[in-house]
Amino acid sequence: MARKDPDPKADRRRFLAGFVATGAATAMTPPIARAAETAPAQRVPSALAPSMQVAQAETGTPRELARVKGIPGSDFMVDVIKTLAIKYLPANCASSYRAIHESLINYGGNKMPEFLTCMHEESAVGMAHGYYKAAGKPLMTLCHGTVGLQHAAMGIYNAWCDRVPVIVVGGNDLDAAHRPPGVPTFHAAQDINALVRDFTKWDDTPVSLQHFSQSFVRAYKIAMTPPYGPVMVSLDAGLQQEPMKEHGGEKPYIPRYVPTAPPQGDSGAVREAARLLAGAQNPVIVADRAARTPNGMKLLVQLAELLQARVIDQGGRMNFPRTHYLNAPPTAVNNADVILGMELSDFWATVNSYTDNGANEGIGTNSARIKRDTKLISISSVDLNTKANYQDFQRFQVIDVPMAGDAEATLPALIEAVKSAIPNDRKAAIAKRGEAARKAYAEGMERTRAAAAVGWDASPVSTARLCMEVYGAVKDLDWSLVASEGNVSNWPNRLWPMEKYHHWLGRSGGYGVGYGAPASVGAALANRDLGRFSVSIQSDGDLMYAPGVLWTAAKHKIPLLAVMHNNRAYHQEVMHVQRLSNFRNRVANLGSDMGPVGTSIQNPDIEYHKLAEAMGWWAKGPIKDPAQLGPALREAVKVVQAGQPALLNVWTQPR
Repeated sequence: MARKDPDPKADRRRFLAGFVATGAATAMTPPIARAAETAPAQRVPSALAPSMQVAQAETGTPRELARVKGIPGSDFMVDVIKTLAIKYLPANCASSYRAIHESLINYGGNKMPEFLTCMHEESAVGMAHGYYKAAGKPLMTLCHGTVGLQHAAMGIYNAWCDRVPVIVVGGNDLDAAHRPPGVPTFHAAQDINALVRDFTKWDDTPVSLQHFSQSFVRAYKIAMTPPYGPVMVSLDAGLQQEPMKEHGGEKPYIPRYVPTAPPQGDSGAVREAARLLAGAQNPVIVADRAARTPNGMKLLVQLAELLQARVIDQGGRMNFPRTHYLNAPPTAVNNADVILGMELSDFWATVNSYTDNGANEGIGTNSARIKRDTKLISISSVDLNTKANYQDFQRFQVIDVPMAGDAEATLPALIEAVKSAIPNDRKAAIAKRGEAARKAYAEGMERTRAAAAVGWDASPVSTARLCMEVYGAVKDLDWSLVASEGNVSNWPNRLWPMEKYHHWLGRSGGYGVGYGAPASVGAALANRDLGRFSVSIQSDGDLMYAPGVLWTAAKHKIPLLAVMHNNRAYHQEVMHVQRLSNFRNRVANLGSDMGPVGTSIQNPDIEYHKLAEAMGWWAKGPIKDPAQLGPALREAVKVVQAGQPALLNVWTQPR
């Protein structure tokens, strides 16, 4: 039997029209009469008076929308992005980039890149930051105009200071004659890139699809040329939504990406550095972000063993094995006669000390850590990238042999130059220097182990025990410490046998609180694909900046073991306030310690395990007895191995 009305569209329109009419009629019916009716309950209106536009949108009959003719511009943009093999795109959804969002998931099939739903733009950038340091490949993120980019700015600044490539694309409505009034205009700007221009390597605002294809490939190329860094592309909503057009009879094309060779140190400077190092009585190498890849780590070991020079790894990257006998503490610079600094973020603080002695508030005492005649050599690509406003370049330090070049790219030439510069009669002395280094390393490790044993059975849990119990639970796995925020006295770097490049991913760069959680999730995403086990030591204050990233990890099935360093305070600031109180004789006058005011995270205590459970994680806590920590960790490890994120809420000592 034939249907009376086979047209589903007409049927839907009549139904909607009838629904609106019924709603209008019932709005005029007295409340008592409405309650007696058996008709379906109507939607409860908002308590706020709707604007005329909102009222029309919510109650009017939908009109048939015109279909877009031709290929949407945002489809072409997706084609450009796919040529660069960007695997994931963490972002918080927004209207200003809705066209490319739709193209990514429908035209692009939500693959290469896959859209990852984030709760905050800073978390999205933090995920891209952590992902790069684990995978060695950049991700892109999308930000919404002025407001989304302001949220993302701290994450972008961390990436800038940490020399990490992140591709940031910001949606914007440029054409004032056509953009919607109200919210979209509040969120628009003539130049959104200006918000982050001082801490990005490069930015652009494409005005055509051909311009976009060139800009995006250029942005990727610049971000991936040392010194690495974030880049920014502003993307007009109209350009995304308009269909592709030919210009001068030619269709837009996609440029081929060819990586740029990293800059190397000047050959003459390399020879002079080799001469100084080969002739030194006590050379010391200091590395911060020297190893961009696992090969950079191998090259540094080769140079150190060639010279039998002790190496101070400042921890910006995993530069040197912690188990190597040439691994040295920061005090090793004190007796050096030649110091080679490699990609140091702060050469001045490496060779000088600053003491906040309280004699003049805000003015400390400077003193040299090194001998007056010590020669300084620097290899740093950041010299090619320094800007004026933000002070990430630190205090000025005079260098005897400065090289503006990438340290890892310069190492092969330096190694060969050192081989040629070492005379035969120096080889015995160099070997003897190595014997002394072995003895110093063994003695240092013994002192560190003794220090870690102090307060081992204390409750709350000591930071040394926290870190070593975590290591005991993961030591038989291919582990990666994806973040260690919150000042746990650097115990992992002091005691964990870190030997592989992915064992340690470094810190945030800009020391922005809120980095640890999203960077851990981003790195864990990379490690998931690489078959590694991800673990983070997660501080309490850092997590509370943007805890929504926990949901992102659960949503996208990113396995991560997060162990809370829950000292219930922003303890760095506790110590600042307490110390200044002592300088000013406040404690004696008040008769009590006021340091926790404004710095404590207590009363109420945050139940981080319940927070994680609410976001879809397996979680347990609070753990206050150190004897309970080991069994809980073993249980959590099994959960993560099964593919689920897990969190342990551990009450800890302050440091």
